[in-house]
Order: sequence, then C-alpha cells, then structure tokens
Amino acid sequence: MVDEAYQSKLEELKVENQKKDSLLLFPFNPNFISDYKGYSLGMSSEEIDRLKAFRDKNQYVNSAKEFQKITLVSDSLLEILSPYFKFPEWTNKVWLQSKGVGKSLQSNNSNSFSVQVKDHSENNNQIKDLNKVSAEELRSINGIGDVLSHRIVKFRDLLGGFVVEKQLNHVYGLEPEVVKRILDRFKILESPSISKININRASPYDLSKLVYIKYEVASRIVDYREINGGIDSFDELIKIEDFPAERIDIIELYLQL
Repeated sequence: MVDEAYQSKLEELKVENQKKDSLLLFPFNPNFISDYKGYSLGMSSEEIDRLKAFRDKNQYVNSAKEFQKITLVSDSLLEILSPYFKFPEWTNKVWLQSKGVGKSLQSNNSNSFSVQVKDHSENNNQIKDLNKVSAEELRSINGIGDVLSHRIVKFRDLLGGFVVEKQLNHVYGLEPEVVKRILDRFKILESPSISKININRASPYDLSKLVYIKYEVASRIVDYREINGGIDSFDELIKIEDFPAERIDIIELYLQL
C-alpha cells in the first residue's frame, strides 16, 4: 500500500523542481533566437527553422505580430513571449527599407555591415551628417558647450562613427532634450562600415576595444566562453557580471557569433 503522505510529499517536490527549472526570461531580440533558446522558450523545430529561413534572406521581424506571421507560433506562446521582445532601432530602419523607404541594408561580407536611410524631412537640405559634424558646429546647439562638443566627437571617434542615432544618449552628461535638439539638425546620412568582433574567438583585449565593454567584463566573457564551450546566443551575455544588459541591442551590432 502506498503511503499517501509520502506520495503527497513527492508531488510537492516535483512541483518545486519544475518551478526551479522554469526559464527566467529577460528582454531579448527575437531576430537572434538560437536553436537552444528557441527550444527553451517552447518553440518547435519547425517554428525555429521558419525564423532562421527568414533571417537567411537578410530580413528582420519588426513586431510580435510579424514574428507570429513568420514562425506560426500559437497565440498562447506569443502571449507569453511577446512582453519580452526587444526590437532595436536599427531593426525598424531595416523594416522601413524593406518597404521601399530609404536604401537597403548593404553588406560587403559577413563581418561588416552598413545601414543608410534617406531623410525625407522638408528641411533635408539643411540636415548635416552626424558622423561628419565638427565640435564647432555642435556648439551651435543650445545646451552644448566646449566640453560636451569635444566629448561627443571623441565618443564618435571611439565608436568609429555612430551606427544608430540613439547612441548619442550614451555620451556622458548629454541630456535627452539636448539630444533631441542635435537630431533636429544632424542625422546619420552615411553610416560607418563596422568590422564585427567574433565573440567566440576574440581575446579580452579585442573585446575591450568596443567602447561599451570594459576589460574586466571582456575577461569574464572569455572565461564564460571557455567554461561553457562557446557562446551560442547574445542573450547569454546578460548572465555575465557587470555586462551592460541595457545596451545589448547596440552591442550586438558590433559582434558576431
């Protein structure tokens, strides 16, 4: 005869283990779901393959609705996942390009990319390139003095040029309202060509060349990579101590798996 109290305790332990094993979700870009993460999220192999086939065409989903249209995931799974979807600004640009607005995404090879979007504002002739503007020209903006103007140019040089305009918000001491004034006058008219860093091969020194990653964090990335036999998804970087998770959508642009 089975001890009912013992059986009940086993069931309680099973429920607790299921809770422990449940996936803890963080905001992520659904365009870069790996096979492992897809399975962890509850996607079928067919749904993952549909997304990968779509991405192989150099296309990006831009909304939860479009993600479902491409993958054919169920409404119930979409309801669980979609609150965690994080679409970066550059994805929106590529989506606009696919609709015929601006130039298309250009790639000379798998390690570089260049995004160019036309400006359709009425004052297009007065708009200057944010990646070419001088410190002196920046000082014409209300709220920018000598210190901030040189800081913007220095940050731009460290990046090798702004890839997306939201990177202006990463300049220390630059207030959001001042950023808005800058973008009223200056836009990214010519994006830089970026040589992506292979995160599974790069040394701590190479990774720390990226302005967003400190050397200590770069060392932890390499340690994590060695312990786990490689990095399969950019979302794994969020697990690393002191990694700037709030900027993962930007950092992804400079890395490759």
